[in-house]
Amino acid sequence: MAADDQLRTTTGAAFFDLDKTIIAKSSSLAFSKPFQAGGLISRGALLRSAYAQFVFFVGGADHDQMEKMRQFMSQLVAGWDVATVREIVADTLHNIVDPLVFDEAVSLIEEHKLAGRNVVVVSASGAEVVGPIADMLGADLVIATRLEIVDGRYTGEIDYYAYAEEKARAIVALAEETGYDLDDSYAYSDSITDVHMLEVVGHPHAVNPDKELRKVAVSRGWPILVFSKPVALRSRVTLPSRPTLTALAVGGAVAVGGVVWAGVRRRRPTT
Repeated sequence: MAADDQLRTTTGAAFFDLDKTIIAKSSSLAFSKPFQAGGLISRGALLRSAYAQFVFFVGGADHDQMEKMRQFMSQLVAGWDVATVREIVADTLHNIVDPLVFDEAVSLIEEHKLAGRNVVVVSASGAEVVGPIADMLGADLVIATRLEIVDGRYTGEIDYYAYAEEKARAIVALAEETGYDLDDSYAYSDSITDVHMLEVVGHPHAVNPDKELRKVAVSRGWPILVFSKPVALRSRVTLPSRPTLTALAVGGAVAVGGVVWAGVRRRRPTT
């Protein structure tokens, strides 16, 4: 799928990790309570989600912990009705995201857009959650994990996993598709698992970095940013009355010459 002509450019772009870079929590786990209220998960599953969130927030999840969280979340959603998930996310998005967005991240996004750069959110969380959040932030594109859907329900399998080295591969492929100048591009993340994503741009930034990423950033002279001011997003930008999950969509993962490409569509205007 070709990128929208309006996204073709010879300038750089700004790539943002989502969890603990733009927002202070795991975006997927943040919806555990609404999913329980909607009858999708049990109290036990809610408690396990809360524990996973605690590990993620306090210590920073390493590769093994992220893999366990991935397995837990993919198994948790098996059998869920896709339309119900989308409805719950749309109905609760403002309440979930508003207290979690870093003011510093919102300001950076605004600065990049004013400079004429496309903003791309790159996240290992599911597109059903990442897309609406990115739309609220005014992002242009999303690269996110996509869950397998059969007959309107999640199977518990993952079609495409936007994690670690795969984020970097998707960014490079997107640059080839759109003409982004990666040497003139920026990237922001908190985790050592995103070091590959940071390496492919000319202006990498470590945001609230974990111990391992901080070491890499110091050794390579990368800027280290501290985001610490949660802000209500509605106080900073004009939000649609009801975010839609179709605003930002992740297309199919297509293997071409050994490179996996996460296709993305330009966000549609909110109606």
